[in-house]
Amino acid sequence: MSRAKELSDDYWNSRYIDGTTGWDMGEVSPPIKSYIDQLEDKSIQLLIPGAGNSHEAEYLLSRGFLNVHLLDYAETPMKGFLDRNSDFPADQIHIEDFFKHEGEYDLILEQTLFCAIDPVLRQNYVNQVAKLLKLGGKLVGLMFSCEFDDGPPFGGSLEEYLSYFRSHFSSIEMNPCYNSIAARQGSELFINLTK
Repeated sequence: MSRAKELSDDYWNSRYIDGTTGWDMGEVSPPIKSYIDQLEDKSIQLLIPGAGNSHEAEYLLSRGFLNVHLLDYAETPMKGFLDRNSDFPADQIHIEDFFKHEGEYDLILEQTLFCAIDPVLRQNYVNQVAKLLKLGGKLVGLMFSCEFDDGPPFGGSLEEYLSYFRSHFSSIEMNPCYNSIAARQGSELFINLTK
């Protein structure tokens, strides 16, 4: 069976239903929280692909951001988010394949999608992010800076990531993350890329 088949919407839904979501910290990750705290323009168009349980979105809402769009392949966590946030605009929830999504955003927050997709799709991910971002828009978030024996998650290296992003981004910052949670210390890069 190919990885693409294994990583279908049914696969991800079953992970949420079974509670096998080891990547989920139960709260917004500290590096992304720190970044959000620095944002002043609450009107930006923002996308969280692979949003899962959407702790980042709940934090953004608590900080007054209104144009937050959530996208996930799996319906289960999106329904859970709506159960917890019943007044969230339904047209800002996208239950679909990231690679087919259309829109235009100022900021895309990367928390878990890049490491969850089959590594053969990474260049497609970069192409899609570049397509979705407005000129001057940013891709900000976390990527693993280590390898895993089997995934998801799928790890990688700084050199590999740079090889994908250089062609689409005018400014690339990828640095070891100083404020990761204890279990991820030394294994994450904080990324801040400008189209």
